[in-house]
Amino acid sequence: MKEITHEDYITFLKNNKEVLIEGHRVKLHGSWKIGRYAPKQDYMLEGTTVWSFPDRGDWATHIGDYRGNFSPFIPRNLILKYSNKGDWVLDQMVGSGTTLVECKLLQRNGIGVDINPDAIMVTLDRLNFTYNPLNSDYKEPILRTYVGDARKLSEIKDESIDLIVTHPPYAYIIPYSKKRIEGDISNLNLIEYLRAMRKIADESYRVLKENKYCGILIGDTRKQRHFIPIAFRVMQQFLDAGFVLKEDIIKLQHNVMSDRGRWRGRYYDFYKIMHEHIFVFRKPAKNEKTPKHSCKWW
Repeated sequence: MKEITHEDYITFLKNNKEVLIEGHRVKLHGSWKIGRYAPKQDYMLEGTTVWSFPDRGDWATHIGDYRGNFSPFIPRNLILKYSNKGDWVLDQMVGSGTTLVECKLLQRNGIGVDINPDAIMVTLDRLNFTYNPLNSDYKEPILRTYVGDARKLSEIKDESIDLIVTHPPYAYIIPYSKKRIEGDISNLNLIEYLRAMRKIADESYRVLKENKYCGILIGDTRKQRHFIPIAFRVMQQFLDAGFVLKEDIIKLQHNVMSDRGRWRGRYYDFYKIMHEHIFVFRKPAKNEKTPKHSCKWW
C-alpha cells in the first residue's frame, strides 16, 4: 500500500484534467460548485430489505460519471446505521470515492484503497471540497487514500476498523484497467475472481473489530444466456472467512449503463437482471456462539 496525499493530487492536477477508466474519460474538476450537501429533505433512511433509488443521488460531489459506481444512498444508510461519529470506515475498493465523500459529510474517519492509481485521483478530486455546515459541532474527519490491493491491506492494523462499506467489481462485467494493472480482479475469470474475493474476505475479517459490520454491494450476470450467481458465490467466501450474515438487502437497479437499452420491445427466453445484493456481514466476538444457519456453509 502506498499513501496518496492531497498534495500528490494537487501536483497531478497541474498536468492532468481527466483520467481514463475502462475506456471512459472521467473529468477531474479541481474545484466544485455544490448546491446541496445531503439528500432532499423528504428522504427517509431505508427501513426494509428492498432498496430502490430511481434518483441515484447528486448531492455534494456525487455525479455518477464513473462506470459501476454505487448510489451514495447506500454508504449513507450503512454508515448511519452501523457506525458512530469518529469511527473508522474502510472502503478497500474505493473507485470514485463515494464512501469517503459520505464519511466526510457524516464525520467518520475514512480509508480508501484502490489498485488503480487513477481511481485514487478521482477519489481525491471528489473529496476536494470545503464543508462548513451550520452545525457548529462538525469536526473534520481524517481521510486517507492508498494505492493498494484489497487482498493485502498491509498498512491497516488488526481490528482497527469499525465498518467496511465497499463495492467490488463484478466478474465478467466491467474490466476497469483492461489488464494494464497487475492484480486487478475485474480482469479475472470467475474461479480466480472467487479466490481473490476469499482473500479480500480474510483481510476484511482481520482489520475489522469484533462485533462490527462489513457491507458489500455485489451483483450477478449471465453468460451464454445462463444465470451466473456471482453474489451468492461471493457471500460464501465471506461466510467461509468467519463472518455471519446480518442482512441480504435487495437493491433495484435503475438507469443501468449497459446494452439493456437494445432489449426494449424484444422478447428473450430469460428475465433481465435488474437487482443487486447488499450483504451485511458481522464479525463475531471471540468465543461467541454464532447462529448456525447464518454462518459458514456446511
